[in-house]
Amino acid sequence: MDPVTHGLTGAVAVQSLADSNKHRPAALTAIVAALMPDIEIFIHHPSDPLFNLEIHRQFTHSFVFTPIGALLVAVLLWWFMRKHLDFREIYLFSLIGYATHGMIDAVTSYGTELMWPFLDTRYSWNLVSIVDPVLTVGLLLLGAVAFYYRSKLPAWLALIWLIFYLTIGLVQRERGKSAIYELVDQRGHSIERIAVKPSIGNLILWRGTYVSNDTVYVDAVRSGLFSTPEIYPGESAPLILPERDYAAFENTVLFDDLHRFARFSDGYLVRHPEYELIIGDGRYSMLPNSLLPLWGIKADTNQPDRHTPFMHFRESGPEIRVPFFKMLTGEK
Repeated sequence: MDPVTHGLTGAVAVQSLADSNKHRPAALTAIVAALMPDIEIFIHHPSDPLFNLEIHRQFTHSFVFTPIGALLVAVLLWWFMRKHLDFREIYLFSLIGYATHGMIDAVTSYGTELMWPFLDTRYSWNLVSIVDPVLTVGLLLLGAVAFYYRSKLPAWLALIWLIFYLTIGLVQRERGKSAIYELVDQRGHSIERIAVKPSIGNLILWRGTYVSNDTVYVDAVRSGLFSTPEIYPGESAPLILPERDYAAFENTVLFDDLHRFARFSDGYLVRHPEYELIIGDGRYSMLPNSLLPLWGIKADTNQPDRHTPFMHFRESGPEIRVPFFKMLTGEK
């Protein structure tokens, strides 16, 4: 989730509990704590781009690390907040704010290792996109009122708004998934795995990606709030299986990196349609019915003992915006 939403979520969680005389310092403490887990973006391994990818939303976001992270925040803020809060209060508000971060990330479509180090599973409940202005504005307005009046009630309303919006996301996700299953039945496919995710910034247009017979299929679903879901058929591409397609490179850095990227991508590996060496994550694209990946790795078989470069593809010109808004608005 974006930093603004993280900060607001941490703030309203604490504002719903803090007394009026400690309301504002408690909220500011929670904001800092709610942003702190993303400090791992500064952890880099220059020669291993996939390390930077794997470390994101990993140990700093886990349940195990949360009390430790909150303690670090409390120690950091003690000098600034000691005139307003005692250390126990600083730690409590830091703990609440810090704890909201991993949970909010998990409701998005990217994936968070909540159970690290026991499991490397990336939990992704696909209820909202990483940036959702409707959700954020609601939190901002109610959180600002709570902060101005030092009142718990607007903060409780903000939490109710958060739960309500996520519930809508759950309903919309399931409606979109049902529509994809109906489409799969019509095609006579058998699903090996499926991922239904919201497109950027809304709960109306969804992306359905599934694997059938070693082929990745993607389709967009306009799951209108008060209308029947509408399918926008998309593309398909052969599934890339490292153990099959790159078997000749077993025991090389390239082979290991392909497996690491496959684990990160939940196995949805496809070849970039414009760059033969690029293996992309088939779950994400600028258009919800396209297999033009947002990111991928360069599998250069001429350099099998070097780590694979990680690359982004985020073009957003008219060729992307026009069809996206047509699907979003239901235009044929």
